[in-house]
Amino acid sequence: MSKNAKIAAGGVAVGLILLIWLPWWVSFLIVIGVPVAAYLALDPSQRRRLRRVTRKELGR
Repeated sequence: MSKNAKIAAGGVAVGLILLIWLPWWVSFLIVIGVPVAAYLALDPSQRRRLRRVTRKELGR
């Protein structure tokens, strides 16, 4: 199993545990809030590069 697959499996496991342990709306805020916070933590140049790469991959 690759490193990324292990991270994804761990994230799913933690998500399921949080969904059972916390109210659904708190789990939803965590699932949405973590990627948004990570995006906002990037420099403007890193955000531009991320958007450019995403658009290139969608155009395939």
